Formats: sequence, C-alpha cells, structure tokens
Amino acid sequence: MNKRTIQDADLQGKRALTRVDFNVPLNDRQEVTDDTRIVSSLPTIRTLLEKGASVILMSHLGRPKGKARPEMSLKPVAEKLTSLLGREVTFAPDCVGDEVQALATRMQPGDVMLLENLRFHAEEEANDEHFAKQLATLGDVYVNDAFGTAHRAHASTEGVTRYLSPCLAGLLMEKEIDYLGRAVGDPEHPYVAILGGAKISGKIDVISNLLDRVDTLLIGGGMMFTFLKAQGMEIGKSLLEEDKVDMARQLLRSAEARNKQLLLPVDTVVGRSFENDTAFHIVSVNEIPADMMGLDIGPETIARFRTHITGAKTVVWNGPMGVFEMPNFAKGTIAVAEAMAEATAHGCITVVGGGDSAAAINQIGLDDKVTHVSTGGGASLELLEGKTLPGLAALTDKA
Repeated sequence: MNKRTIQDADLQGKRALTRVDFNVPLNDRQEVTDDTRIVSSLPTIRTLLEKGASVILMSHLGRPKGKARPEMSLKPVAEKLTSLLGREVTFAPDCVGDEVQALATRMQPGDVMLLENLRFHAEEEANDEHFAKQLATLGDVYVNDAFGTAHRAHASTEGVTRYLSPCLAGLLMEKEIDYLGRAVGDPEHPYVAILGGAKISGKIDVISNLLDRVDTLLIGGGMMFTFLKAQGMEIGKSLLEEDKVDMARQLLRSAEARNKQLLLPVDTVVGRSFENDTAFHIVSVNEIPADMMGLDIGPETIARFRTHITGAKTVVWNGPMGVFEMPNFAKGTIAVAEAMAEATAHGCITVVGGGDSAAAINQIGLDDKVTHVSTGGGASLELLEGKTLPGLAALTDKA
C-alpha cells in the first residue's frame, strides 16, 4: 500500500479528524447489539492518542436519507465507545456548525469526540464541497480508517481530503488493503477463491477479474443455479437470474479458455419451500426435482471444496454456500469456514471478504482462526473486482 499511515506522521498536538465505520446495529432500547466495528477501530484511536493527538471521529449510521432521525443517532455508540476505550468520549450534537466548531477548537491532546451521524445531512453522500470544507475546519490532519465506505466518494471520505494535509490511512485501513491487496495483486499459489451468495449479478466483475489471478474458483450459494441452468440442467424452483444465464455461460467458457478451474457443486440439499423446517434431502445437481429448490451445497461438494481450500496457499471467500440463516441449510457455509481455519493453521493466507460471509464466520466463532476478516462488504468486492477505491486513492502517497 503506497499511502502514508498514522505511523508515518508526527501528530503531537494535532486534531485528527478521523473517518470510522460505526454503522452498527441498535436494538429498540437504542443499545449497540454488535460492537465488532467499534472494536476494530480501537487500535487506530489508541495509536492517535499515544502520538499526542486529539481525536474527532465521524461516521454514518443507517440510511436516514439526509434527515435527522433520533433512532439513527450515534449517541449510543459514543456511550459504548466510552466503555470500550476506558475514557470519556464527548458526543457532538451535529457534525458541522458553530457549536461543533467550538467543541473541536477546545479539544486538548488525549480528548476524543464523536460527531453526530454524517448522513443526517444529504450533502454527505452528495460529496458537497461546502459540507466537506466545514468538516475539514474541525481538524488539522485527516485519517481514514473506514474501509467499509472507502468505495464511496462522499464528503467525509473523498471531499474532505482536498482541504486537509496529510491524509493518512488508519491501522484498520492499512490491514484491509494489505491482505485484500495482496490477494488481488501478489497472491501465493495455489490461489483459491470461493464465491457464494444469492445472485451472480453482483459478482460478475469479481469473477472476471479473479479468473485472471486464481488457480481455482469455487462457486456455491444461490448463484450456482444460474450456472447450472447455463449448462442446460433442470434446477426446479431454485433461485435463477434468467437474464444472467448467457453471462454465466460466457464465464464458464472464459475459465476454460484461460485453463482455470471454475468448479460448480456436484450435489445439493433440496427442499420443498424456503423455510428451515421444510422437508429436504440430498440430490445430484443433475437430478433436482422440478417441484423443489436447492438450499445448500451437498456433502460431496463440501468434500471437494475442502480439498481445494486446505491445499491452497491463498484463499479468498465472499458469500455463503447456502441459506445460512436457516440451521438446516448452513452446513456448507460452516464446512467452508472450518476448512479455511484448517488451511490457516497450515500457513495459508485466508481472507474473508466482508458482508454475509464475515457475519457467518463470526457467528460460527472461527473469525479468529483465519488470517483476516474484512469489515467492508461492498469495498472488498470492488477491490476484488480490481476497481480503484475513491476513499483510498484520496489519501496522501508515500514520498
């Protein structure tokens, strides 16, 4: 990563305006129910404080669509951060304006302040120049530790960088780019990618880009049925993107032309309806009954996928293998997570690319048994697609 980081800068006495990703779930009592993203930001916040800075944190939460909505306030996050950090975190009533400016001006080294939800202002997502300038006046230097929003050119991720210098990567951003960037740019081989999830439409560019880099691409999840349909198979009532069948056919041909393995499941768990307690059984993928739907990969597929994963030197995984939310159809996803943990123990670099697969491996309890679990679903996908992330590109280059 050819960007300056907080480790490279003298921050003594500086106000570090820091973009974090505190888009966390809240319950009806306005309590944080999953603090993973907050915990992920702690190393950066603590390092900034150790380097003598005061820290002004900014984030979005939910989709308030440019209006102040009390149920999407970041106040509960400030309270959770206070307990995690072990020091008082001031909560600002807004993210711009005279009162916030006065609070920022009074800050001393060691102070921490969290601004109110950026997206209470429509100007944030519009990357409004005036709004970005207002944010910039709060700090002396800019830090981006919000990998999960680095694929968005918003005022707090891209616009603000035009008015502050230096613009530095936080420790989490550095770690994300290090592992995901290595998987895209300089992977150790054999390199295996596992793609799942419901739809092929969101992963077409990822598949195209990865086919240039991987040795083997394993396909599971709902998207597998569009590929099976492209091979002329009966898929019953399984999920199908009719308008992507030709694209799936082209991707299969492309893999063959490049001499890459694009492996589809050989068996599947089929059920009568989309619910956990539906009657289900295992069939070969070329024997899916017309009145049933595929809900998970089968045991023979699991065994084949496991062999490729445990024999690899680099593995990237994005998307569950079945309807993971339903226990009866979570076996494929659990098996992939377990295979990745086993591969990691043998020295393989294993990266889980955010989103549903990150939620799955956290739920299974194996998130600490892989090399890296990304905090950014959309951002990790765009990086795997080979796209430039605006929030990363805007940071200051190393000399």
